[in-house]
Amino acid sequence: MPQATYHFPKGFLWGTATSAHQVEGNNTNNNWHKWEQEGHTNGKSGLACDWWGGRWREDFDRAAETGQNAHRLSVEWSRIQPAPDRWDEDALEKYRAMLRGLKDRGLTAMVTLHHFTDPLWLAEVHGWETEEVVPLFEKFVRKTVEALKEYCSLWCTLNEPTGYAVNGYVDGGSGAFPPGQNNLRLALRVQANLIRGHAAAYRAIHQIQPEARVGFAHHYRSFAPQRAWSPLDRWVQRNFFTAVNLGFPFALASGIMKTPIGSIRIPEAKGTQDYFGFNYYTREVVAFDLRKVNTLFGRNFFRKEADMSDNSFLANEPEGMYEGMKWVVRTFPNLPILVSENGVECADDHIRPRYIAQHIHQMWRAVNFNWPVKGYFHWSLTDNFEWDLGWTHRFGLWSLDPETQKRVKRPSADLFAEICRENGLSSAMVEKYCPEVFGELFPS
Repeated sequence: MPQATYHFPKGFLWGTATSAHQVEGNNTNNNWHKWEQEGHTNGKSGLACDWWGGRWREDFDRAAETGQNAHRLSVEWSRIQPAPDRWDEDALEKYRAMLRGLKDRGLTAMVTLHHFTDPLWLAEVHGWETEEVVPLFEKFVRKTVEALKEYCSLWCTLNEPTGYAVNGYVDGGSGAFPPGQNNLRLALRVQANLIRGHAAAYRAIHQIQPEARVGFAHHYRSFAPQRAWSPLDRWVQRNFFTAVNLGFPFALASGIMKTPIGSIRIPEAKGTQDYFGFNYYTREVVAFDLRKVNTLFGRNFFRKEADMSDNSFLANEPEGMYEGMKWVVRTFPNLPILVSENGVECADDHIRPRYIAQHIHQMWRAVNFNWPVKGYFHWSLTDNFEWDLGWTHRFGLWSLDPETQKRVKRPSADLFAEICRENGLSSAMVEKYCPEVFGELFPS
């Protein structure tokens, strides 16, 4: 049996990712809390992981004790600016305490400034639907960065902005994300305003902290045509790829937002990215379907033989991660890549060990080609409130009971700890935690 280790470069960041609303608890002043109270979600966030009550300390201890050297978290706009004319200094001090806690434990902080949630006062004036949001977001970013810059220089302006626009304004009929609309043109306007907001935030952060590294987290979606020989399936694949993957990143590279129905010029966005934040979870198959007018005549699904997660929410398709990184280095050369999210929902941990090993192996393949991959943040540290899915989908290295707040370490936490400490993936780890993929990752 071959023995080997796939090592990563010195200084590589290994950590987990979280977001404020999903872990803090009692976030009652934003649009997602209102969405939960209206019955659009599978349960309510409630205490979540009780980070606002102080349990971030024990979770940061868990991260540090298992070899992690970084953590990605977000701040909650509605806590910092509870009303248009009011700032909450106590909330900012709590975030300073969290970031000090990371620093004291030897973890590099990556702070996301907007992770899906908007203050109620902003939602009431139509949020990101109008350009008036841009100076409001910039004002919030300036206040927050000034307060936290002592402990952070790695900033993520927006998490998955295309997902924010699509889930709230195109898939709104499914009731997934607020405000639950189904209007493609409005979705494109929202995405354009998110791009403008990112550009304003990027320049504001660099004015305050010239040494900062600023980017956003893009949810890369991999699509494969059901029938490679079919021009219609390939057409759908190109449309899906353009709609999901090109709009936001291309705007930051060129100042032009590409969409399946045209382009929008946003010149101020050009050159506003210091790294590429890469979120990757799965790959889907797409096919032409005349009945699917609202999704550009395309339907998406997983391969019949795919290795599926608990609720068939994700397919384990690690090759899509390598494909995505290849696309990034070819399309946006010279940008460092941070894997800002990657993970799988699995309550009993039967799929997560091989998912982690296979995806980290694909990331190592990218590094081996000298592609500038600089870090990996696993989603997530503990189970948390998964938006419209509530507590039904478990992504944590530690399980969490939201009623008792009890955490229980899963075997995948030990695998990830060994990877972090070794700064690499070894054959011994794979043999111990996921022997079923040993031959694939370490062929004779």
